[in-house]
Amino acid sequence: MNLSLYSAATGMEAQQLNLNTIANNLANVNTPGFKRSKIEFQDLLYQKPRASGSDSGGGNIVPTGIEVGNGARVASTSKVFTQGQLVSSGEKLDLALQGDGFFEIQRSDGTLAYTRDGSFKLNAQGQVVTIDGLPVQSGFQPIPAGASSVAISEDGTVTVQAAGNTQSFRLTLTRFPNPSGLRSLGGNLYEETAASGTPESGNPAEQGFARTLQGYVEASNVNIVEEMVNLIVAQRAYEVNSKSIQASDEMLQNVANLKR
Repeated sequence: MNLSLYSAATGMEAQQLNLNTIANNLANVNTPGFKRSKIEFQDLLYQKPRASGSDSGGGNIVPTGIEVGNGARVASTSKVFTQGQLVSSGEKLDLALQGDGFFEIQRSDGTLAYTRDGSFKLNAQGQVVTIDGLPVQSGFQPIPAGASSVAISEDGTVTVQAAGNTQSFRLTLTRFPNPSGLRSLGGNLYEETAASGTPESGNPAEQGFARTLQGYVEASNVNIVEEMVNLIVAQRAYEVNSKSIQASDEMLQNVANLKR
């Protein structure tokens, strides 16, 4: 059996997934709070007609053996939670996180999700919600109608002035031991998994939690130049693997054309 055909095919499939990941990163270059994905590869099992370290007779040990690989596979596509650029929006309810942490969001089924996208709005009841209308938890309280001022400090203290009264409360953030283990849900949301670890809550600007910056939004951490370089590398790797299939096909054709 010509293993090069199958090995090259696994390489092409892996590079196709690599290309899909890069394309998704580039597609979300303007998505607030988006975190780029990084693909990681592993080699497959090896056939070992002759194992290194085996006894070749007379007490002699084989110094090197024969190992033939079966190709490559994608082991994971992990999120890279580096800081994105902070972009001024001027909106009073826009919040950017500078550092470690997530906002807590209540989904429509009552479960919790987490986001870095701080593009928040008010609904008809004065509740702070996401663009999709999902309620933001994280210690937010309803904002009274007709509030003249909403000020949010870097330590998460929210001061609301309305009808001559001043209301204040403090936000909380959530972080995970392994944020790369979070499950992406779409809509700029993540959910907890066994790999992410148990969520920990705390106040902004304390104990390593992020600062909250009012009037800013965290942009995507996708670097276009880096992704374009990765795109070229993936394309060339795919092309080289296809050349391996072509070479294997030509070798098999030569064998088929042999005459006695």
